[in-house]
Amino acid sequence: MMKNVVVFIFCLIFFCTYGQEATTEFDGHKWQAPYHLPMPTGWNFERFLIPISFAPEISYKGVEDIRFTPGWANAKSEEYWTYAFLWYLDSAPKTDVKIIAKNLTAYYTGLIKSNTANANVSSEKLIPVTASFKKIQTDKGDLETYTGTIEMLDYMQKKPITLNCRVHLKSCKEQDKFVLFYELSPKPFTHSNWTNLNQLWLDFNCKKG
Repeated sequence: MMKNVVVFIFCLIFFCTYGQEATTEFDGHKWQAPYHLPMPTGWNFERFLIPISFAPEISYKGVEDIRFTPGWANAKSEEYWTYAFLWYLDSAPKTDVKIIAKNLTAYYTGLIKSNTANANVSSEKLIPVTASFKKIQTDKGDLETYTGTIEMLDYMQKKPITLNCRVHLKSCKEQDKFVLFYELSPKPFTHSNWTNLNQLWLDFNCKKG
């Protein structure tokens, strides 16, 4: 009898604990990042888990951490569509020009779909996403560095847009993590927007504090 009671209590504790873990949702605003990525004055952020809900075919695990410029959503701003995002990954990602292009094609295809699902967007405006990248001289501290372009629908203005993109791969050895950092803007790489984007990466540190 006592044995049955012990088994019952164990099962009850297990299922209660499992239920709590299963229902716990990731809160990006409360999550304490174990790394340092600056938050410039006036910028906004968003965080969510990877695999990404709108692009589940990207086979990584970790957290996405986004930095939006103040003018990111303002079509009249020089900072329109200028932002950066970081993937803090649990294991080393395979990267080359084809994989980066494939992942970002899936990413923006899903992003556009999720932002036009309830909008009145005609079928002729829903252009396919195309991405093209090349490997460049590796930046200091990077494992690999890439640049490229992403051609897609600007779902805010409902017209085509081309985003220039710079990608950094870094290893955080002490944390046994890897980082992919993406800088994006429709402005050319000579524009001042890139000074601010590049500074985010220069100030990134695997250790917080």
